[in-house]
Amino acid sequence: MRNKKTNSKRTPVQTFSRLFKDFKPFRVQIIIILIANIVFVATTILTALQMRKILENIFEQANINAITGIYAMDYTQLTTLLWVLIAFFVISILSRFTMMRLLLNVSVGTMKNIRVKMYNHMLTLPVKYFDANKTGDIMSRYTNDIATLRNMIGVAFPELVTSVLNVASAVVTMLIISPIFSISSILMLIVMLGVVVYLSPKVRKYFRAQQAELGQTNAFAEEYIKGQKVVRVFNHEDKVSQQFSEINERYSMASFKAETMSVSLYPLIGNLSNLTYTLIAVFGALLINKGYLGSFAAATATLLTFLQLSSQLSRPLVNASNQFNVVLNGLAGADRIYSVMDEIPEVDEGQIRLVNITIDENGKITPCEKCTQKWAWQKQLDNGEFEYTLLRGDVRFHNVRFCYEENQPVLNMIDLYARPEQKIAFVGSTGAGKTTIINLINRFYDIPFGSIKYDGIDIKDIKKSDLRRSIAMVLQDTYLFEGTIKDNIKYGKLDATDEEVYEAAKLANADDFIKDLPEGYDTMISATSDNLSQGQRQMISIARAAIADAPVVILDEATSSIDTRTEKLIQASMDKLMHGRTTFAIAHRLSTIKNANAIIVLENGEIIERGNHEDLMKKQGRYYRLYTGKEELR
Repeated sequence: MRNKKTNSKRTPVQTFSRLFKDFKPFRVQIIIILIANIVFVATTILTALQMRKILENIFEQANINAITGIYAMDYTQLTTLLWVLIAFFVISILSRFTMMRLLLNVSVGTMKNIRVKMYNHMLTLPVKYFDANKTGDIMSRYTNDIATLRNMIGVAFPELVTSVLNVASAVVTMLIISPIFSISSILMLIVMLGVVVYLSPKVRKYFRAQQAELGQTNAFAEEYIKGQKVVRVFNHEDKVSQQFSEINERYSMASFKAETMSVSLYPLIGNLSNLTYTLIAVFGALLINKGYLGSFAAATATLLTFLQLSSQLSRPLVNASNQFNVVLNGLAGADRIYSVMDEIPEVDEGQIRLVNITIDENGKITPCEKCTQKWAWQKQLDNGEFEYTLLRGDVRFHNVRFCYEENQPVLNMIDLYARPEQKIAFVGSTGAGKTTIINLINRFYDIPFGSIKYDGIDIKDIKKSDLRRSIAMVLQDTYLFEGTIKDNIKYGKLDATDEEVYEAAKLANADDFIKDLPEGYDTMISATSDNLSQGQRQMISIARAAIADAPVVILDEATSSIDTRTEKLIQASMDKLMHGRTTFAIAHRLSTIKNANAIIVLENGEIIERGNHEDLMKKQGRYYRLYTGKEELR
């Protein structure tokens, strides 16, 4: 079965809970951030109360001056009050700076850890996951989704926490200063919170859709940027432009809906806040005019302070609504990130290992570390001792049936064998099952029916990393990594010496052209290796397989895109690579497999012919018609 995309259905609480686990390495810094935040909010409250004292002092002195007719100010008490106010401002600034500086550490560090965790987990996923998901969409999780999550953690989330603390502290302070004024503010606060709670699920749904469409847009763009030469050769620029416009339009509409729902919160909360401010001002002025709040100086100072607190109460909500889209966008990104981390890793129940061995004159096998070029499968018995089976490269399929999609068999009751050092070639139309057989030998997919045995051992019992270490592959689409030619050849054996690299290059007939390059084996090549021809890239790929020195070699249409002259050179290098090894070869050019020990003709997932070139030509069946040109591969 092909891997299905994970359908994320996490609630915001579940997503935050998952994020908090990723915050564990920064527990101490988060505690300091919380303390700094509390200090910041506390100084904000104390600043408001101190402003009330200053205003009351000024109004009282003004009232006394009006009564006495002597206009003079006593600055002694006022100066003391102002110095205390300045102290609160300084503490507030320092606590805010500390909080923001540590938040930067936490957000950057958390994102770094999440990227590493996601990448390491992705390395454990089966090949079928990458077959079922577009590369651009996967990359979007490393770039766009990580970026939105960082914005949420480093900017929006701290602002929301601060806003909540500000609201709570403002409500408490209001109740202390004037319970009468507090009633209208608290009622309006409840209305504001109701609006936010009502719109939250709708906005989050739209932001999740926006992130999914962004992933699809990136996937399309990456695919056609890589294939832009093909697009231009066939003059499909207009068609591709139209397709991109359609995909981009879907992304734009998803973004429009998400942003529209999100920004609607800002005017709603802002207008409710202004209404609350106006009601308190009018109501308070009437009460002061009627003398219900005591002395004019104290009542006026209380009203002005309360209006400031009312603004402080509504401002965090307005700020929170402004950051709301960032939070929901971050949550949508987090959902997509965690959906990758929740993918089930590749299952490996194999216990049999591949070990380097020595064999004494009595035939006793002893494991060792890099002491010889001899290898054996090591199986631990129930009594704790080990049983060894020499690595020979004997591969056999027994009644193998396999489906990518349920009830759609790609291989149906396949029986085949490859004895040590035999060359087995596969011929068949596209979709006949040739590449699937190769995938099954490597255990990129596991079979539900039948068995595959390697040197008499079921490959399900062999540890996957050891199984794959015994197999070298040369693919039709060569992929070389950014780095030197030497590094790319060493990719087949990371601890290889320079001499081994040179020998592998000579075997692949690559040594001559490499030496002619400006810096020889130290020549840098790009990931797409545009500075090398297709034939040169394939020769380096063959050298990479040769240096691995594996007993089984897989050639997946390795010469199908090479010109005839280069093909002869590459074919000679592959003949040297195949010498003494069990080889599985997929080929469209039948001339390259004439010397195979067995040619297997596949059609619709079944073996319809098997034999060497001479035998199949005598049968005058499907292979005969293909070889003589009476039929062509589809």
